[in-house]
This record gives sequence, C-alpha cells and structure tokens, in this order.
Amino acid sequence: MIQSECLLLRGLLGFICLLIMCMSAAPDLCVPLKTVRESLNLSQRRRFMKMNFPINYTIQVYYEEVFRLRNISRLNMSNEEEPVLKRDLQELWLLVSQRGIKRVLRVLPERHPTRQKYLSNLENLFRNFEAVYAQQNPTDEEREPPEKIRNISERLNDPTYEGWKSVTPKSLLDNCYRTMLCLFKECFSKEDDSYDYCEVNWRKGNKTT
Repeated sequence: MIQSECLLLRGLLGFICLLIMCMSAAPDLCVPLKTVRESLNLSQRRRFMKMNFPINYTIQVYYEEVFRLRNISRLNMSNEEEPVLKRDLQELWLLVSQRGIKRVLRVLPERHPTRQKYLSNLENLFRNFEAVYAQQNPTDEEREPPEKIRNISERLNDPTYEGWKSVTPKSLLDNCYRTMLCLFKECFSKEDDSYDYCEVNWRKGNKTT
C-alpha cells in the first residue's frame, strides 16, 4: 500500500513539474508588446517622426494603411454570418503597422537619424513581437478570415491599387499606438483600468496623444 502511494505521489509530482515547464515555455505576449509601447511613447514619436522631418512633410500610403480606431469600430459592426474576431483585427494591426514603418524607411536616407536611432530598432521590435504572436496564435487552416478583412488584405497586396492618401510620418505611428492600446488592452488595463482606449474620441492629456 505504501509503495503504491509513493508511486502515485511521484507520478503526481512529475505531472506538476511537466505542467510548470510547459507554462514557463509559453512566451508572454505582453512582454514584447510593452517594449513596443515604450518605443512608441509620445516623446519618441515627436522627436523622431516630427522634429526630424520638414514642417508639413507627408508621404503617400494606401488608404488601408491608415488604420484608426474608427476602422476598428466599422469592422466590429455585427455580421452574424462572418463575424470579425479580435484576432483578425490584431493581425491586421500588425500587418499595417509594419507596412507603415517600411513606408517611412523607404524615403529616409541611410544616415538619417530617424532611421539609425529609431525606426530600424522599432522594426526589429515588431518582428520579435510577431514571432511571439505567431507562436501563441498558430494558423487555423480551417478558418478563413471574414470578407471585410480579406478585401483589405487584397488591396494592401495589390501593386496596381491606386487608393493613395497623404499622411505625416508621425500620424502613422500615432494611429499604431492608439489602436494597439485598444486591441491589446489586456496587456495595459492594469495601468489604467478606468480608461477605454477603444473609444474613438478618447483623450488623456498629452501623455497618450
């Protein structure tokens, strides 16, 4: 009896150790995302994306590359047949954000301080986050994104698409920052539980605008 109880206890302890190892092996999505947020803070955006460019400087981007809270609200409108999941919006945010960084990098000289001291590093941070996100959210081959998301992806990848819009480099990262707080609010909710960053007209002083 005692021997069987010892074997049972050993098996239970082994299972607990295995469970702990599996939990510790799973990356925390919020850790790399908070690092991205630190690089997207207002002082950084102002310094590198506004002050380092000529006054009223703009670049050409696709309409779909201007991803705002309003876009999230529209895409979230109920569609029982093809509901847009939070994951769909997160993946779209990641795609558009990385494209926005690339748009700005294309117009910068190699020695431009924004390229060397800011955007290249931010691009790497997004790659790190993308790797962790893909590990936590493996591709579901049985599910196809809803039509609204597919249409946006097709336009983004269409080299003949002519839906262009002029925007400032800073505005691209402003939108990236605000939509990030909305779509990944579980990573930031403890910092300010009373604030809804998915509100289209949210304001919170100069720290988050």
